[in-house]
Amino acid sequence: MKQETPVEWLTNELKNQFGFVFSNNILEKALEMEKEHIIEAYIEGKTNGMDISHPLSLTKEISAEQYYNETYKK
Repeated sequence: MKQETPVEWLTNELKNQFGFVFSNNILEKALEMEKEHIIEAYIEGKTNGMDISHPLSLTKEISAEQYYNETYKK
C-alpha cells in the first residue's frame, strides 16, 4: 500500500474542506521538492548508519529513487 505524502494530504484536505484547488504547476513543484527531501533523507540515513548492505541484513538493497517510488508513487 502506497503512502500519501504530506503535500498530497494537504492538497486533499484543502480541496475537501474549502474547495481550494492548486494549479498543476504549483502542486507538481511542491511534490518534486518533497520528493527531493525524501530522497536526501534516505541517502543521509543510509550514509549515517542504516547499512542494509551488510551481509547479515535481511533487507534488500535499493536506491533512494527506488525507495521513493515504492513508498509514495501510486
